[in-house]
Amino acid sequence: MKLYSLSVLYKGDPKVHLLKAAYDVSSFSFFQRSSVQEFMTFTSQLIVERSEPGSRASVKEQEYLCHVYVRNDGLAGVVIADNEYPSRVCFTLLDKVLDEFSRQVSRIDWPSGTPATINYTALDGYLSKYQNPRDADAMTKVQAELDETKVILHNTMESLLERGEKLDDLVSKSEVLGTQSKAFYKTARKQNSCCKIM
Repeated sequence: MKLYSLSVLYKGDPKVHLLKAAYDVSSFSFFQRSSVQEFMTFTSQLIVERSEPGSRASVKEQEYLCHVYVRNDGLAGVVIADNEYPSRVCFTLLDKVLDEFSRQVSRIDWPSGTPATINYTALDGYLSKYQNPRDADAMTKVQAELDETKVILHNTMESLLERGEKLDDLVSKSEVLGTQSKAFYKTARKQNSCCKIM
């Protein structure tokens, strides 16, 4: 599971333009990184341009998924991830980033803003924090823990069933032990009846 890009864009009347972006292209070869980054920017702008305001969507491109959220005020966010990354976590990240961005960056700067002029530095931090969705998202973490518990419980039940015959032997022996224990208790009681504590 990997996140490659996190972008904030503005969908204006004439066109869509990039306000701020963060990229993780470390998994690509050094000579491909700038081209991959340009392609991610182009794809993000194209997806926002073709999405309606107030909509969320996921677009599959080869082994990548592009998750887009365009708010009614024209502010948009795009996350590019691999196919395994949970889409719910992507949309949670987009909600968080767009809300924070709209609080920190004045709305009058959106139509004319560029990555160089917009002062918002949290994208790189979010991109690295959300690389592992289990650590970043509490619900994903709880779900993973439940899955692990289910696997452990399932393995325990299987091992108990495998030892079923041995357990039956123990049960039958415990019945014998119960009879012997009762006899021992009666004998010990008779022996102790002559001695009384004052």
